Amino acid sequence: MKLSTALLRAVPGAFILNSGIGKLGMDEETAGGLQQMAVNGVPMVEKMSSEQFGKFLSYGEIAVGSALLLPFVPTRIAGAALTTFAAGLVANYFSIDSMTEKDGIRPSQDGIPLAKDTWLAAIGLALVISGGSKK
Repeated sequence: MKLSTALLRAVPGAFILNSGIGKLGMDEETAGGLQQMAVNGVPMVEKMSSEQFGKFLSYGEIAVGSALLLPFVPTRIAGAALTTFAAGLVANYFSIDSMTEKDGIRPSQDGIPLAKDTWLAAIGLALVISGGSKK
């Protein structure tokens, strides 16, 4: 694995894995709050109970983070997992009016924490595109 690919996988992988581990066993109120926010970008999660959503989110983050960190997971697969995960986050950004300026693209002050998720999508796409290249 090239050093550039390892860096593109390790940094977001460690961050997402840590986030998922931190969400393990979260209380129902916290899970419900995260779920209500997620509904904006991914409406189907509203059908889950708060407890189910909390487990889904924490296990999903652990899976994506692990896929990025484990070198035997093909780069394209890890990149596809990251891109899919980031797409849900970016969908939230564009679905909540207060996250963007009036143009609907540039982040408002409230939107900056979500707008950075576009970087995860870019990293995921870079991994998918470069995943099959040979040295």
